[in-house]
Amino acid sequence: QVQLVESGGGLVQPGGSLRLSCAASGSIFRINYMGWYCQAPGKQRELVATFTSGGTTNYADSVKGRFTISRDNAKNTVYLQMNSLKPEDTAVYYCNAFVLEFPNRNYWGQGTQVTVSS
Repeated sequence: QVQLVESGGGLVQPGGSLRLSCAASGSIFRINYMGWYCQAPGKQRELVATFTSGGTTNYADSVKGRFTISRDNAKNTVYLQMNSLKPEDTAVYYCNAFVLEFPNRNYWGQGTQVTVSS
């Protein structure tokens, strides 16, 4: 089992910045890779940014150049630095971990609300 706890969401004005954190605990040695997804009202959950199993990164086109995913392996924590935020970035942001167990599965955090509004 893996537990994911997000923090760092909130209300920010357009053009502002936020940094989300996701701390993993439990069977962290089974985690293959981690990333961030978001879900806006009435929409499906979608990828924002993720590490791959090879250690590279993937970003949604809408956030390239504005968001940066990073990690601190010593703290078992993944971050999402969000700059130049836009109202359309408003969503609940979820941390995701793909875990190698039987069967392999995705784990999700509880989500953190990000609201971009003036």
